[in-house]
Amino acid sequence: VAFVVCRSLEGLKTFSYLEELILDNNLLGNDLLLPRLPHLHTLTLNKNQISFQRNTRKILLDHLAEVVPSLQYLSLLGNVACPNELVCKEKDEDDYQRYRYFVLHKLTNLKFLDTRKVTRREREEALVRGAFMKVVKPK
Repeated sequence: VAFVVCRSLEGLKTFSYLEELILDNNLLGNDLLLPRLPHLHTLTLNKNQISFQRNTRKILLDHLAEVVPSLQYLSLLGNVACPNELVCKEKDEDDYQRYRYFVLHKLTNLKFLDTRKVTRREREEALVRGAFMKVVKPK
């Protein structure tokens, strides 16, 4: 196991059987593009620069759904995209839950999101309302 800070993910395409990928603390943003990794089940993108501004959350999540179809564990902690009431006083648990519904709506195979197991109720709610969830509150 090697830990490196990366600027390009180009070399990952040679590891098509990769199952776990940890890309924490790499300054990765909304333009993140991964090669097709059909066996990848665990992806952590903690403490990067992913913000889900406007339509970028849809684009990034759609991209992940396409290139990592076996994804079961995803963590986005420490990114602006992941609302955290401990870091930002404008965010609360409802913001975080809306974020979860939206991500689960897009990535239907997830069993864990961030540090929490996906519940049956969350999955059902994500199917019904996930597409309409907003992470930001109006001012």
